Amino acid sequence: MKLSRTVLMLLVAFACLCARAADYPAPQEGNTIIKDFQFKSGERMAEVKLHYYTLGAPQKDASGKVRNAVLILHGTGGSGRQFLSPNFAGVLFGPGQLLDATKYFIILPDCLGQGQSSKPSDGLHMRFPHYEYDDLIELQYRLVTQGLGVNHLRLVMGTSQGGMHTWLWGEQHPDFMDALMPLASNTVEIAGRNRMLRRMIMDTIRNDPEWNNGEYQKQPRGLSDALHVLLVMGSSPLQMQKLYPTREKADAYLENYVARQMKTTDANDMLYYFDGSRNYNPEPDLERIIAPLTAVNSADDQINPPELKIIDKDIQRVKKGKLIILPITDQTRGHGTHTWPAIWGDYLAELLQRSEKH
Repeated sequence: MKLSRTVLMLLVAFACLCARAADYPAPQEGNTIIKDFQFKSGERMAEVKLHYYTLGAPQKDASGKVRNAVLILHGTGGSGRQFLSPNFAGVLFGPGQLLDATKYFIILPDCLGQGQSSKPSDGLHMRFPHYEYDDLIELQYRLVTQGLGVNHLRLVMGTSQGGMHTWLWGEQHPDFMDALMPLASNTVEIAGRNRMLRRMIMDTIRNDPEWNNGEYQKQPRGLSDALHVLLVMGSSPLQMQKLYPTREKADAYLENYVARQMKTTDANDMLYYFDGSRNYNPEPDLERIIAPLTAVNSADDQINPPELKIIDKDIQRVKKGKLIILPITDQTRGHGTHTWPAIWGDYLAELLQRSEKH
């Protein structure tokens, strides 16, 4: 059977993408244990486990400062492992690519409460300390410095929740990095529709009798309602219409999505990682950021819509800050555009060049 020219080209492109993804060094994974950690709430944990993935090796200059470390921070409910995908690692980490892992030491942590780091579903349930973003930044800093022995970062980059963390890294450790790239984030406290979205997610879980104050035997049905909210807000109308243009296809995708996510998502963990954003607000301290920064948002991001015009004003307070709003195209994917560097990679290249002598 003969393949059409279009199908053949797609197969060749897919094969090349897979080959490129396999070109970067194999990731290593490990854990760092932080002893007797006190949270801002006053709660304590005797041991906090922080899981991470790394690629490459640190390189020090004559003074002993690490010059090639890159910290990449994931979104709400994610994991550092999500970046080990063809559309991300296959575009950034291969030979000659922007973050070539034979030249850079790439650090992909799992945030507390997410991935394989310590989290409520490990057993404490609602007795787990009620962390906030400042706690997560402190733990990331200890992982980088104490766990991995890195005393300087070439770049801090993050997506969604990780983008918000990137702003906080720039404020709380202004001399520690050469460059910052927050993706799909905003510079103000989480209010308006964004806060309502998070409150709806938390309420659908907590108001479900099956939740049982966190002591459920199976995932409560309210978790599926929370997933419905997430799907609507995190997706792109254009991509959804393209991919699921009939009622049958749309229904099938929704049903498969919820069934799949219900197998891998925990209701208590979700409560905690959405509640963790409650005190986020980098806006008062933006002047503390001294490293070159490029913020990238997309016009079809319903969580950080450009019509708010908040970040447009705030970026002017960042000494070396730039703002990029990606227009809606056939390639953008709403909030999820943040994990497609093929779309925004040119801006990362410019930032790396701009920050070389920082």
